[in-house]
Amino acid sequence: MDFEKIMAQLRPPLKQRLVVAAAEDDMVLKAVAAAQQRELVDPILCGDPVAIEKLARQWAVDISHMEVVPAASRAEAARTAVSLVRRGHGEILMKGILPTAEFLRAVLDKENGLRGPGILSHVGVLHSPMLDRTLLLTDAAMVPYPDLKTKAELIRNAVHVARGLGIHTPKVAALAAVEVVNPDMQATIDAAALTIMNRRGQIKDCIVDGPLALDLAVSAEAVQHKGIRSEVAGRADIFLFHNIEAANSTLKGFVFGGGCLFGGLLVGARAPVVVASRSDSDHAKLYSIACAAALTETTSAIREIHVEPVDASPRRQEGVQSAVN
Repeated sequence: MDFEKIMAQLRPPLKQRLVVAAAEDDMVLKAVAAAQQRELVDPILCGDPVAIEKLARQWAVDISHMEVVPAASRAEAARTAVSLVRRGHGEILMKGILPTAEFLRAVLDKENGLRGPGILSHVGVLHSPMLDRTLLLTDAAMVPYPDLKTKAELIRNAVHVARGLGIHTPKVAALAAVEVVNPDMQATIDAAALTIMNRRGQIKDCIVDGPLALDLAVSAEAVQHKGIRSEVAGRADIFLFHNIEAANSTLKGFVFGGGCLFGGLLVGARAPVVVASRSDSDHAKLYSIACAAALTETTSAIREIHVEPVDASPRRQEGVQSAVN
């Protein structure tokens, strides 16, 4: 896999500010430094300054051109990072070395968080070396058992990510165990309904088809053998799963069994949110950052709703800190 080629394809038109909550982690610092070196982002690190500097020295990571905003605890680092993004001092939020539940508590806070008008959902962005293309999976981490209405919102969020990555009319496979409607299998009924909703313009900017089994979504050969006629089958960009178990297991199968490069994003908030696993490599974290930076429509939207103007001049420590106080 040509990692540099993939990164070049994801290069956003503008460098954006990335705010990291609890940045005292070696893999996080390596990924953030690599993203800065590639001029994808301008990082702001929230957390324990002593621990951050110690790790940077230990792993030879240059943080000399990064803002460091002190936080007394990881929970405070999460609140501080969210506050910076909310107030217009950052366009992308990233989870560092803290539990996801604690991080999301700050993101979803009703008064001080980054809640958007719709649902918050997870979109896994994979690059498959075998297929030589990008695949988007939802939802493997956030929404456990979506109903029909929620599935439509999951599609809308995933389509937004796809368009940010340059897939302007993504093909969406509404997945089930079989490719025919079975009244005893709710996944097939929902998939058929989503297909009709798309054809009637209720779900826009994409092509939805289902129910489709996973082999039909991925393999043109399987489509030919089964004689399926579909604009999506064999060419799906977005894979919509019926529940979190199916999505999570498939995603991990692609990564650990198929050698796919993986990035993860939360979308539907007022800014793209990078929520990489603590076990992910620095390459995977860098890929997630690049995917988030590519969502230029999201960053434009967040600038419109800020109540404070963003100072475009070079930032100083005291300027950033004042946004939190």
